Amino acid sequence: MDPAPTRGRRPAPSPAPSPPRTLAVNAHVACGGAPATTRPAPPGGPVDSLTVQIIVTVLVGIAYVVGLTGIVVPVLPGTITIVIAAFVWAIVIGGWAGWVTFAIALVLGAIGMTTSYVLTGRRLHAAEVPMWPIYVAIASGIVGIFVIPFLGLPLGFLLGLYIAEAVRQKDFRRGLTSAWVAMKALGLGILIEFSLAMLSTIAFAIAVVVHFVTA
Repeated sequence: MDPAPTRGRRPAPSPAPSPPRTLAVNAHVACGGAPATTRPAPPGGPVDSLTVQIIVTVLVGIAYVVGLTGIVVPVLPGTITIVIAAFVWAIVIGGWAGWVTFAIALVLGAIGMTTSYVLTGRRLHAAEVPMWPIYVAIASGIVGIFVIPFLGLPLGFLLGLYIAEAVRQKDFRRGLTSAWVAMKALGLGILIEFSLAMLSTIAFAIAVVVHFVTA
């Protein structure tokens, strides 16, 4: 059978449209509710690459100073510190300035260390001074750092070298003479290595100026 006619019946009313989100939020606040808060932005942000380069450059410059000091005072690492610092600077800075600086530090450092080792070894061998008094002097310098700040390093080195030579020679006067010969042998090697390290430092300073001026 056909369904009954629906003539005269009103159509079902359509659902009322939902209020806009803004009105709903305002009504929620008007009724005493807490306003919705947006999620705060995460703290921090991308670090400026120029800032990183400046910080690394300052730290590398300090490492150069430590390296130069270590050449004069054998207790601290010398040329190796300069070469490693130049390598780190080249990685962070990049470009031809950084890698040329590292190449200069590597070549001059290798020449300086080799020359210093050969000349010092030959002069110590000619003076019949073994290497163990030098090691004793280095250990004494390390101890001297904690006993007398700053001055304890060179004083401990010299005192340790003298005592070691006096014990080896079994005579304090001959020990003083032998220690002086050892110091002169070390001095020539130190002078050559320090001069080459200074050239590396000058190259680094020039590279820093060139890099940041042209950045």
